[in-house]
Amino acid sequence: MSPFSPDSSRIADALRDPLSVLGLDLEAVELTPAGKKRVLRVAVDKDGGVTLDDIADATRAVSGHLDDDELMGDHAYTLEVTSRGVDRPLTEPRHWRRNRDRLVKVSLRDGGQVTGRVTDSDDAGVTLDVSGAPERLEYDVVGKALVQIEFNRRTPEET
Repeated sequence: MSPFSPDSSRIADALRDPLSVLGLDLEAVELTPAGKKRVLRVAVDKDGGVTLDDIADATRAVSGHLDDDELMGDHAYTLEVTSRGVDRPLTEPRHWRRNRDRLVKVSLRDGGQVTGRVTDSDDAGVTLDVSGAPERLEYDVVGKALVQIEFNRRTPEET
């Protein structure tokens, strides 16, 4: 499923290049009604993670571009620029690459499930460490994949 609704596709197309200049990937655009206004949420990401300065730069770029191109028309709106967030599914090869060494739970298209740590990924698939053994999954067998939140994870240096 695309992270862009038909209403937001035109906005997404217009924002990709300005965000790319900042080294950011456009992950999602969501336009929702909020009373007499609308809320435009723009999610961005990049290798190494997004900083508060990146969010500020992206907000200025998006706001300026929306104003210059009159993409929102005369409708009042609230702009929210945010990072991708840990709760979003891994759907692109770059998502897997950016989550190397993170624990992920993968629901397979055939109904199975695999939980493991991302050790490697490329454009075709990912290798997970599942209970100490490598397991390769091609992306086309993945139904849904989510990063798992780990509290008190001990790194090998701490053991």
